[in-house]
Amino acid sequence: MTIKVIITGANSGIGKALALEYAKKGAVLGLIARDSDKLVSLQKILPCPSQIFSIDVTDIAQCRWAAEEFMAQHGIPDVVIANAGISQGTLTENFTDLKIFEEIIKTNLFGVQNTFYPFIQPFKKRKRGQLVGISSVAGIRGIPGSGAYSASKAALTNYLESLRIEMLEFNIHVSTIAPGYIRTPMTNVNNFTMPFLINSDKAAKKIIRSIEKKARFTIIPFPMNIIGRIIRVLPCFLWDCLARNAPRKKRVSNKS
Repeated sequence: MTIKVIITGANSGIGKALALEYAKKGAVLGLIARDSDKLVSLQKILPCPSQIFSIDVTDIAQCRWAAEEFMAQHGIPDVVIANAGISQGTLTENFTDLKIFEEIIKTNLFGVQNTFYPFIQPFKKRKRGQLVGISSVAGIRGIPGSGAYSASKAALTNYLESLRIEMLEFNIHVSTIAPGYIRTPMTNVNNFTMPFLINSDKAAKKIIRSIEKKARFTIIPFPMNIIGRIIRVLPCFLWDCLARNAPRKKRVSNKS
């Protein structure tokens, strides 16, 4: 049976890599991003049916429209992957960063809710479906210089866990994927060594395997999985000692 997949943030990075991997499987794709030119370019190279939507996931009306358009043409999707996200270094004492805090939270948390919302009732009616949120290892503990990003991903991880339990009785699976460092436009601006860095195509393969297994929570790649589970249980004083001198993300905009 042909699988139907919605992917947000599909214009680059992990989202684009996921689209290319699912295309190899003959999926029907609904691709969402703000950059229409990149979406068109991606659609041209896909060997599978696809529909593109140049929208902003922070706008619920646009998300509902895209969902309705896709379902009218292709039916209810099997998997919805909320991958769209933005990252930027932030410091609370800088007034100009306060607006950035808001934008990051809106995109990385509310954007996921907006993406999922139009599909939950159709999934419930069908009694089947899978919602996938791309979170981050940065959501496990607070990262200095990335307070907004860490907070958004911590909130996202907990939101996805809440949603997972809410959806159990309806046979709707919710999967949380928490990548470490993946080579994407978002990480290309980092001027520090990124441990266990992997390419986006390799990450996409690992993510899809987790989705197919309906895994509840996955950290990739495997070495980061071990580290992530260790730092989660570290006492605060140890984490403070480790993190205080960690390299910090530049305070420039990195969006996908």
